[in-house]
Amino acid sequence: MGQGRLPARRGLACCLLLLRGGSGGLGSRGTPWGPWEEEQGPVAEGGPWGRARYEAVKKHLGAVGALSKQYWQYLACKVWQEGCKEEEEESSRGPGWSLPVVGQDYLEILSAWYCSFGKCCKTGDCRIVNNITGLEADLNGQLHGQHLAKEVIVRAVQGFLQSPQPQKALVLSFHGWSGTGKNFVARMLASHLYRDGLKSECVRVFISLFHFPHHKYMDSYKAQLKKQISETVQLCKQSLFIFDEAEKLHFSLLDAIKPFMARYDNKGQVDSQRSIFLFLSNLGGNTINEVTLDFWRAGQAREEISMEFLEQQLRLELLEPAENGYARSHLLEENLIDFFVPFLPLEYHHVKLCARDAFLARGLPYTEAALDEVAGMMVFVPKEEKLFSAQGCKSVSQRINYFLP
Repeated sequence: MGQGRLPARRGLACCLLLLRGGSGGLGSRGTPWGPWEEEQGPVAEGGPWGRARYEAVKKHLGAVGALSKQYWQYLACKVWQEGCKEEEEESSRGPGWSLPVVGQDYLEILSAWYCSFGKCCKTGDCRIVNNITGLEADLNGQLHGQHLAKEVIVRAVQGFLQSPQPQKALVLSFHGWSGTGKNFVARMLASHLYRDGLKSECVRVFISLFHFPHHKYMDSYKAQLKKQISETVQLCKQSLFIFDEAEKLHFSLLDAIKPFMARYDNKGQVDSQRSIFLFLSNLGGNTINEVTLDFWRAGQAREEISMEFLEQQLRLELLEPAENGYARSHLLEENLIDFFVPFLPLEYHHVKLCARDAFLARGLPYTEAALDEVAGMMVFVPKEEKLFSAQGCKSVSQRINYFLP
C-alpha cells in the first residue's frame, strides 16, 4: 500500500467510528448502550418501549460493532481497487453476512464524500454536484439583463434533475445576439452540475465550424458524433452536451443525434434520458431585438416581456425556410427542443455591470467614471436610439486592460 494513502485511510477509519457510535459509547459488553444502561438499569417490562422492542434494538446495535471490519472492507473496496478481491472473498466466508441497508447508505455517503476530493471511481458520476442553489445565485448575481433566461433555465434544469425517471433528455436552445450571455451560462451550468466543470468527463463541447468544418466529410462526422455521445452516456449517468454556433450545424448532424433527444422507448436505444443538450445560436437574435425595442418604444420595461409571447415569435423565425440546420432538421417539427431560451440585447447599464464584474474578477479597484468609460467604448445600435450594445458584453474584460497600471 502506498504511503500517500495511509493518512486517507486513517481519515476514513475515523469516519467509520461514527457508524459504530464512537469508541467512548461502547459498554463492557461491546454494545453502544455502555454507561447509559449501567446507570439507568434495564428498561422495565412496562416501560415506554417495552421489553420486545428493547431487545430488538439492542441486538441490532450490538451487531454494528461486529460488522466494523466488514464495513471497512466494503468502503476500502469502493475507494481502492487493489486487494479488493481477497477482502471480498474473506467477507463472503462469514456465516450469512450482509451489509444492513442503513450501513449501505452511510457508506455510500462516505465514499461519495471521499471521491469528491479525487477521481476514485471508474466513471465521473461521483463528481456530479448538481448545485442548483449556487447556479441560481450566480445567475442572479452575474447574468445581467436576462430575466427570462434566468427563470427558464433554473426551473427547467431543477425540474429535470428532480424527476425520478425523465422520459427524455432535457433539450434547451439558447438564442440571441453575440455577447448576451449564452456561452457564459453554458459554462456556469457545467460548473454547477459537475465539480470539474467543462473539464468533466461527463461534459462534451462541440463547436460547429471547428469540429465539423467540411460538408464532404459529413458521414464521418455523424459516425464520430454518435460514437462520442454514446460513450459519454454509457460512462456517465448524467451527461451534458453543448453545441456552440448551432445554426451552422449541418441538418444531417442534428438528425443523427435526434434519437438521443427523443423519448426513451427502450428498444435497443442508448439510455440517454438523463442527458442535457444545450444548443447555442445567434439565430433569432433579430426577432428578440425587435420585440425588445418595440417594448422600449412603447414605454414598457423589458422585464414585462413574457416568455410565451417571445418564444412564439422565435419559433416562427426558426421555422422559416433558410440555410440553417434548425429549419431543415426534424427537431422542431417533432418538438424535441423543450425550451427556446431568449437572451435579450444588453443596454448601457448592463454593460457597466459587466465591466464592474470584470474589475472585481481581477481584484482591481474601479470608479463609476471607469465603468462609464468602458461602456462608452462599445458600439450601440440602432443608429437612432443607440440603445443596445452591438457586441453585448463581449470584449469588456479585455477593455479594462486600458486601466491597468
